[in-house]
Amino acid sequence: MKLPGHDAIARQADEHLVTHKVKLPRKIVEHPFRQVAKRVLIALLVLAATALIVYADHDGYNDNSDQSVDFLDAWYYATVTLSTTGYGDITPVSDAARLTNIFVITPLRVLFLIILVGTTLEVLTERTREEWRLNRWRSTLRDHTVVVGFGTKGRSAIQTVCATGLKKEQVVVVDPSSKVIDAATAEGYAGVIGDATRSEVLKRAEVHRARKIIIATQRDDTAVLVTLTARQLNKAAKIVAAVREEENAPLLKQSGADAVITSASAAGRLLGLSVLSPAAGMVMEDLIQQGSGLDIVERPVIKAEVGRKPRETDDLVVSVLRGHRVLGYDDPAIGTLALTDRLITIVRATPGTQVAPDARPLPQD
Repeated sequence: MKLPGHDAIARQADEHLVTHKVKLPRKIVEHPFRQVAKRVLIALLVLAATALIVYADHDGYNDNSDQSVDFLDAWYYATVTLSTTGYGDITPVSDAARLTNIFVITPLRVLFLIILVGTTLEVLTERTREEWRLNRWRSTLRDHTVVVGFGTKGRSAIQTVCATGLKKEQVVVVDPSSKVIDAATAEGYAGVIGDATRSEVLKRAEVHRARKIIIATQRDDTAVLVTLTARQLNKAAKIVAAVREEENAPLLKQSGADAVITSASAAGRLLGLSVLSPAAGMVMEDLIQQGSGLDIVERPVIKAEVGRKPRETDDLVVSVLRGHRVLGYDDPAIGTLALTDRLITIVRATPGTQVAPDARPLPQD
């Protein structure tokens, strides 16, 4: 077993500690800089329009300093008026100028304030809306799937699960990289930024209420710590983990993983099979690509199949799950199928046909 010491792991976790933050999928909106720039431009246009209106009727205004209002004075008056400062050094004295202030300048002043205050109000409103969405998301999230690590393995794993009918709203991605979480939310998944070896990060992903947990970290020692933490928080969830080194697989199972996939060995076996028989390699690759060609699925035994042998069913049965045992299709111990059995079958994937994800943990040998 090649694992660093406990102190080294703790130091590594501290180094990668980031702010724990939940990000929910959202629609693409205009860039904030563009929104602010647009508001500033509108405010400047309102200011310019006010200054032009005042200058057009400058004879109706009085300046206490020189008794006349020029173009600069018009801009000055527009600025202090729209900002509600109002020094009173330049005042409308004619009836026309006062009517213009009532029916034109005052609405422009209100519009100017709305533009300036609107940005702040929008930020506060967006924060309130986001908090409401987050609270609602937490209260409704049940029996979901948590994916720790959204690299090539994690992304492929969740795409396969979603191909069986799992909704993207039922997936939560955990990763220490904010860019990775942004990519996950862009695809419609909820995300949690943080180190998954820490229980508070997994709690933000509602791991204690999850049905399935997929651990696809880049390091085997990290996978062990995540598995231990996740199993401590959720005793009933199905945990599937990926490791690079085959010798680390037993430790993952001891840590609480229901199934462990050795990514390097699996890829190597597929390469070897493809060398021996390219056609067989293509078939195996087709089987693990859910939703196209041939799919390998788990389903319960239906009443019409009770009392039959595995080869007598309409589907191509590979194995039979009976209790805690996985029996080959030709195992004499099977006898005939029972209603409590489950079948691992190979079926032809057709458009629009989806198999609901299994709610039960995989039986152990």
